[in-house]
Amino acid sequence: VKGAGSGKASVFDFGYGVDYSLRDRLNARLQASGILQDVTVVNGKAKQEFRLALQGNAAYGLTSWLNLEGDLYVMPFGAPIGSGGRLSPMKRIFDLLLGLTASVVLAMPVLMVALLVRLTSPGPALYWSDRVGRHNKLFRMPKFRSMRVGTPAVATHLLADPNAYLTPIGSFLRKSSLDELPQLWSILAGDMSFVGPRPALFNQQDLIELRTRQGVHELVPGLTGWAQINGRDELPIPDKVRLDVEYLQRQSLGLDTRILWLTFVKVIRRDGITH
Repeated sequence: VKGAGSGKASVFDFGYGVDYSLRDRLNARLQASGILQDVTVVNGKAKQEFRLALQGNAAYGLTSWLNLEGDLYVMPFGAPIGSGGRLSPMKRIFDLLLGLTASVVLAMPVLMVALLVRLTSPGPALYWSDRVGRHNKLFRMPKFRSMRVGTPAVATHLLADPNAYLTPIGSFLRKSSLDELPQLWSILAGDMSFVGPRPALFNQQDLIELRTRQGVHELVPGLTGWAQINGRDELPIPDKVRLDVEYLQRQSLGLDTRILWLTFVKVIRRDGITH
């Protein structure tokens, strides 16, 4: 997939296996969105090639409109990023004030959870993992240990049987999100924010690459984010990145406050958690 700015529109080329009904379905989806300027089709020997001209920056929503078959994801390369990734002094002040307040209020629960982790399984209370931060710089992120010592350092969904690695209280910690509390340290240290894209593991190359192409790597990773309140564990990676891009373009203290409130509601309901 290639993308480039073209006047007031963004132009994209992509290929797809021979399917002469795709043009009609593609037109229907994009016309309904109100962002289509023009579409042309060139039939090659092995594929159909489409050129789309989309209004302005509307191409950021392209992924959702082109997910026609469940496995067709189009991520626009070279789309304009704008100024969405710049750090806001007010956001940092907000993080510090809320982080210090939360650290004091949650000090006793944090100590109790740490003690329970140590008493219920061998190993340390905290698990430190290498995560990808702003500008793709690695940092060490703490969580309360919910997996047994020796669990492979990969995303949970890549484990053959994640439940086999959970500690006796691991499932409770994850479903209640109590395992995330130590990340208050990362927020105070400036490695994370309360709201932003969830930090990728150092070896999640597919997620890191897509975020970098879309400019999401300019954002400080967060304790929660727009993707977390719109699906969390249930979302495939392209959909997560699409939501990260939406946050990149719309971020504000008002949106952050809304995300924090919706996160609280989802944690209480235990929505979107698969492990």
